[in-house]
Amino acid sequence: MEKDIFRRAGDVVIFIVIMGLLLPFTLIGALYVWIAGLLFLLPLLVVLYVSLGTVLFVRMFGKSKHEKVVYRVIIGVVCLSLIVAVPSIYNKTRPIVQDGQVDTSTYEPFGDHTKAVTLTEPSTMKIEENLPIIDGATALYPVYAAFAQAVYPEKKYDQHDSEVMSNRTGAAYSNLINGRADIIFALAPSDQQLAVAKRLGKELKLTPIGKEAFVFFVNEKNPVQSLTEDEIKGIYAGDITNWEAVGGKNKDIRAFQRPDDSGSQTALQHFMGDVPIMDPPVEDIASLMGTVIDQVSDYKNYNNAIGYTFRYYSTEMTKNNAIRLLSVNGAEPTKETIRSRDYPITNELYAVTSGSDNPHVDAFIDWILSEQGQEIIEKTGYVSIK
Repeated sequence: MEKDIFRRAGDVVIFIVIMGLLLPFTLIGALYVWIAGLLFLLPLLVVLYVSLGTVLFVRMFGKSKHEKVVYRVIIGVVCLSLIVAVPSIYNKTRPIVQDGQVDTSTYEPFGDHTKAVTLTEPSTMKIEENLPIIDGATALYPVYAAFAQAVYPEKKYDQHDSEVMSNRTGAAYSNLINGRADIIFALAPSDQQLAVAKRLGKELKLTPIGKEAFVFFVNEKNPVQSLTEDEIKGIYAGDITNWEAVGGKNKDIRAFQRPDDSGSQTALQHFMGDVPIMDPPVEDIASLMGTVIDQVSDYKNYNNAIGYTFRYYSTEMTKNNAIRLLSVNGAEPTKETIRSRDYPITNELYAVTSGSDNPHVDAFIDWILSEQGQEIIEKTGYVSIK
């Protein structure tokens, strides 16, 4: 009897030690799925830990006649947890299309094997010192990197801390308004960016330098080939919610958006005009403060999804074959239809300034509007302003 008591006590100690050793790994796993935004895996992680403890307990202390029942219950609970997690796992494994996912380093000025285009003849303008600091949208980096390669002295230009930066649209406007950039290359500012500039006493000057198509895209397997402007507005207003209404299959439409102040979201707002835009799809993201916040979901390539971007970025920089650009009013988005204005949703590309005291800014913009500057825009893949 006494030996049985000691043996049982020893088994209890072993059980506690094993579960204690497993607990830190479980907590580390829980922390990882929290930070990685995989919150849907937390219940499964807890179930696995508890199930392992239950199996261990039954094996050490239970009677054999109860084991089969316990195992069946455990298998059922684990399977149920997996079933609950499957939709979220499917969601996480969908291909994502988002702004800024391209490797812009391949377009750096003077880089080895750079993709930045070059002029046919030597540049008629050279700046050797007091270089204007330029920044801009990701999709326009290939253009203004080529401008710099033609006009600036040859050296390394770090994309985040040099005279030629690439910090995306929102950060570029912030740098310009706060005096950290002399010229940025982007689409027209959002209302919020204009309000910030006004509050700080800055006036934004927008000089058109080229044209581009604002495009909408769907999964390549979506049978819909073309939409009208009114149909697109109806989708993003939330009035058209099923693809069947526009000639597609009987499936709900997943209309993805981009975060505020991004270039593509500002373009959508300008396109929609006075038509209110519905709330965007969001997903729970764990913040560094330990809270869960709503973040605008990146486009996930479901077969019933729709998203938007710019033609050059989609066809030349990312070259995503899993999506297909839609025709609008029957016109495909090409350089020819942008030039002829047959494609109805075009945007001007701007060199934006805000009262810089750099002596080369005006001359640099004049050169961009010259034959050589427009040659770079055309060679890169955009449409010249002239």
